[in-house]
Amino acid sequence: MGQEEIRRRNVGTLLRHVHLGGSVSRTALSERMSLNRSTIMALIAELTAAGLVREELPPGTGRAGRPSLVVRPEASRVYVLAFDVAVDRLVAARVALGGGIVDRREAVRPRAGADLERVVEVLARLGRGLHRAAPRDAICVGVGASYCGMIRPGDGMVRFGPDMGWVDQAFGAELGRRLEIGLPVRVGNEAHLGALAEQQRGAGVGLRNLIYLHGDVGVGGGIIVGGKLLDGESGYGCELGHMVVNPYDGRPCGCGSHGCLEAEVGERALLDAAGRPAELFGRDAVRTVVDDADRGDPAAQAALEHVGDWLGIGVANLCNLFNPGMVIFGGTLREMYPGAAAQVRARIAANVLPVARERVRLRVSALGDDATLVGAAELGFSDLLADPLGVLARTAS
Repeated sequence: MGQEEIRRRNVGTLLRHVHLGGSVSRTALSERMSLNRSTIMALIAELTAAGLVREELPPGTGRAGRPSLVVRPEASRVYVLAFDVAVDRLVAARVALGGGIVDRREAVRPRAGADLERVVEVLARLGRGLHRAAPRDAICVGVGASYCGMIRPGDGMVRFGPDMGWVDQAFGAELGRRLEIGLPVRVGNEAHLGALAEQQRGAGVGLRNLIYLHGDVGVGGGIIVGGKLLDGESGYGCELGHMVVNPYDGRPCGCGSHGCLEAEVGERALLDAAGRPAELFGRDAVRTVVDDADRGDPAAQAALEHVGDWLGIGVANLCNLFNPGMVIFGGTLREMYPGAAAQVRARIAANVLPVARERVRLRVSALGDDATLVGAAELGFSDLLADPLGVLARTAS
């Protein structure tokens, strides 16, 4: 590796530390990157000149002696557009360098089948509005989107989205064309992005091995192994919701199979177990069951226990396979898990090898409903963090 490539990599690594960690001292950066102080100062100077970071005194400085400066991201100047496409809602946000959501817009998504045209139209309108509302001197350096389906790496093609019937829909290309801001749209699977977001900014910070389970209508999943997302040969790995847990008399699944994890613990499974009519669906209906269980309703409590047992079977299998340090429940599972925790823990105790369960922790998402949106934003920042000065030069040209 040549000196120029080493410098480019170091500039990106330093910006990543500041982007993810916020205020970071020169000393901390030197220790984390194993570089001497003069090299760190030179890298900071390059990023400062480019308008990506600034140095300032830490808050509460009042002690005698010369205080150490801290490096902060220039949050007001650099941003990405992030989009999150769930089954029932569409979210667009302007996310600043450093990860703060500074502006957001939402719209309802009707359950109307293969709705590429409407989804792209709504998101493009929201995204253009966010772009126009940004400060005049701010720079958009990327666009990231989260979609609830299987995404082909590279071009944002939705190969399969069973909940809404999407098959080979050119989502990324169409959204990029309609946004009209001259930037490509990077698209990722919602649960994969949620897993990365929780590892970088949420409940799993500092962990190298974790599993993220995301509930919507169905269940998605993301697995971090050795600090990296497990994505599979073609990028379609970790479809944890389609792990078969009940092959003999399982409920039908939208993928065409029976007894998949999402069929046994997803939205419809919970609502049916609680005796709710078919015309009730969506996040509000799930929350109503959870709230009723909290108030002591026997049918709602039994429903959470029922799906909790199947969820526990799925989690037990995953623990035996991957030995994670943490399993994180996000999306609607974040709300369902507390009422199903006893069943999940019982299955782990009964079905996971002792050495594989002794260190695993069970947590709900620290990022809440924004986990997948935060993941989309990080996808949008990926080019900048790989080559900060190069991306800025191309964006300004």
